[in-house]
Amino acid sequence: MRSFTAAFLFSIEVQVTIGFGGRMMTEECPLAITLLIMQNIVGLIVNAVMLGCIFMKTAQSHRRAETLIFSRHAVIAVRNGKLCLMFRVGDLRKSMIISASVRIQVIRKTVTPEGEVIPIHQIDVPVDNSMDNNNIFLVAPLIVCHVIDKRSPLYDVSASDLSTQDLEVIVILEGVVETTGITTQARTSYITEEILWGHRFVSIVSEEEGIYSVDYSKFGNTTKVATPRCSARELDEKPSILIQTLQKSELSHQNSLRKRNSMRRNNSMRRTNSMRRNNSGLIIPKVQFMTPEQNKSSGET
Repeated sequence: MRSFTAAFLFSIEVQVTIGFGGRMMTEECPLAITLLIMQNIVGLIVNAVMLGCIFMKTAQSHRRAETLIFSRHAVIAVRNGKLCLMFRVGDLRKSMIISASVRIQVIRKTVTPEGEVIPIHQIDVPVDNSMDNNNIFLVAPLIVCHVIDKRSPLYDVSASDLSTQDLEVIVILEGVVETTGITTQARTSYITEEILWGHRFVSIVSEEEGIYSVDYSKFGNTTKVATPRCSARELDEKPSILIQTLQKSELSHQNSLRKRNSMRRNNSMRRTNSMRRNNSGLIIPKVQFMTPEQNKSSGET
């Protein structure tokens, strides 16, 4: 205890000596002790402010993740002749996310050949991206696509089997915040009820006089498109299914156009007939023009 007290008093003497221009101050000087206490208090306040600033900087990454939005539903449709799982992602802030990357995992219950049950089996699925490092540029909302091929866990799933599947698609978006340089992460998931088969996202980016505008009110809107109801395996084995589906959709589209045109013609004919009937109901009085001779003869009689 005495050694600790001596060391503490020695540190006080050193600090006070430096603070007073090299003049020696003892522990009996109350001014030196008061200044040392004030110095320690100010140092603690400065450290607290610095720690608060660092905490605020780190907390901004969570706030930044809230501005990264995902579509409410995922869709399955045909793109480039392949069945694809697609969803839309966007950034609501003007500041960019540097080195943004998207990872997709499918979580499902699996049983090994040995009979072991894995309730939460995580399966990584590839993302269709032309970049080798899987980075995306979020200058505008993007549609992230996963091609359902032999590597995909959805390869044997058809439209009728999708509702009975016990799986969940996890989407993870990671990137570096441009202003702070802190890594942020946003996550979402899609269960089978949130995956729409035979739908496609509507376009929300328009161009007018070289200026692009984004309509976020249609961010999650989808429209129905012609899509085979079979699985990707059946589609690879029988490519004619896709051709037949497209032909049927084209015929149905032509029939709907014909029906619309016939309904328009019928409506126009009904309008013209009703106008003719209204015109025929009007009685126009006849006007007789008499010559002067006829007027004289009528006066003599």
